[in-house]
Amino acid sequence: MATFMVLVEGEASGWRFDREALTSAIRDRWPDVEIDPTHHSVARSFCWSFETHDGPGEVYLHEDGTGIYMNLPQHDAVRLAAVIRRLTPTDLALVFCDEGYNFDVRLRSDTTDTELIKTMNDT
Repeated sequence: MATFMVLVEGEASGWRFDREALTSAIRDRWPDVEIDPTHHSVARSFCWSFETHDGPGEVYLHEDGTGIYMNLPQHDAVRLAAVIRRLTPTDLALVFCDEGYNFDVRLRSDTTDTELIKTMNDT
């Protein structure tokens, strides 16, 4: 399990990820998601926990609402990153990366799971 991130690149101009839309997207994949709205830290202001096929998974929102952290297997993080891209305005620049910045992929509005994995592997 690794930590992956989807971050707004540049200025968000007051835009924030919609918690309800994220909850719905996460619940579509993992119906038994547990939600913790407690502010634990700057990086963990809202948290979703669930079981993946590979063990426990967790997604949490940065307090400024412009960053999402995912402690998930790569295939689940890629799938969720593509879904997250579709939940955001097309003119907003988003980046998908891992905790160590071993790759840094700009998410296009039409990004698919397969394209994202190929781009990650090519960088």
